[in-house]
Amino acid sequence: MRDSTQADFFSPLFHPAVAAWFDASFAGPTPCQSRAWASIAAGRHTLIAAPTGSGKTLAGFLTAIDGLVRQAAAGPLPSGVQVVYVSPLKALGNDIQRNLEGPLAAIGARIAAAGGTDPGIRAAVRTGDTPTAARALMRRRPPHLLVTTPESLYILLTSASGRDMLATTKMVIVDEIHAVAGTKRGAHLALSLARLAALCAAPPLRVGLSATQKPVEDIAQFLVGPEQACEIIDEGHVRERVLTIEMPPSPLETVLSGDTAREIYDRIAALIVDHRTTLVFVNTRR
Repeated sequence: MRDSTQADFFSPLFHPAVAAWFDASFAGPTPCQSRAWASIAAGRHTLIAAPTGSGKTLAGFLTAIDGLVRQAAAGPLPSGVQVVYVSPLKALGNDIQRNLEGPLAAIGARIAAAGGTDPGIRAAVRTGDTPTAARALMRRRPPHLLVTTPESLYILLTSASGRDMLATTKMVIVDEIHAVAGTKRGAHLALSLARLAALCAAPPLRVGLSATQKPVEDIAQFLVGPEQACEIIDEGHVRERVLTIEMPPSPLETVLSGDTAREIYDRIAALIVDHRTTLVFVNTRR
């Protein structure tokens, strides 16, 4: 459960259905989420630097989802993209779409259960692998949340239909920003962000996400440009750890025996069962 400080901060910030979904899904906001939501709600460009697993993606997305929910409560959502999520990896973009669909469906269900109308927020992925039929559908019925790559964003900005779709953008989220800053892809993306800002009636709010940023001030300048201010949410990169070393009951030998391998695999399986998330590093494909 949240402490009173978190509840006092969180409750008035989000639509009741969004707050209720978050409350049912998580014990409470992480420090980077609390700070980021306040910054984004104040309309400030925001760079979030926090360790893996600290909720950076939701720190960027939840205020965007909330804004769409509130719009839908006031009337039908207008056609056009409002949030652009830029991922340096196509596979990561697909993961984000899956992670968006669950919260959107759950929030819509809560609104419907309370007697309201499902806001009908649409999310879609546009990359080089997107089928032609799906691209045509996006032009006819644009998503409200568009997940894309730097290269696909550039291509959209070069076409009349793409510019029409993007002209309503209110927020741009750049994930894993460290992976492109300082590279040719980063320079290319910076140009696309500038073109997008010029295209829209008001420059979109920019939010950057990454666990690895150094120097963080330079990454912030890359995100917003040299003439704009950027709020830096820096939660550090070191998490508290408990380190244990485990050995199989059987002696380790130069060549791994079948019995020892089974003991190792059984222990790994037990650890996976005992924990919510497990990351396993291996030195061989076997």
